[in-house]
Amino acid sequence: MYPHERSLVERMQGRPFALLGVNSDEDRDKLKETIEKENITWRSWWDGSITGPIATQWNIMGWPTTYLIDHRGIIRGRVGGSKETDKRVDELVKQAEAIEK
Repeated sequence: MYPHERSLVERMQGRPFALLGVNSDEDRDKLKETIEKENITWRSWWDGSITGPIATQWNIMGWPTTYLIDHRGIIRGRVGGSKETDKRVDELVKQAEAIEK
């Protein structure tokens, strides 16, 4: 998903959008290599394992899991594929922009 996430961040630059990541890999050093290799520029947290505190609190059962949270902090749902994600993100960003005006 990294290429799609990277393109989404680039496409949404300057708009009311933020991508936040949580990684559940157990090997933190390998994760650091991945962040550099994949050019991950968005904020990302390391959760330590698939049973880490973030995965546990958010009831994550599969990876990757994508939540959409609107400009008011309301969870608007989980999404799967990149086309579905893009469509929902576009809708939510347009709503946030309308409020900013």
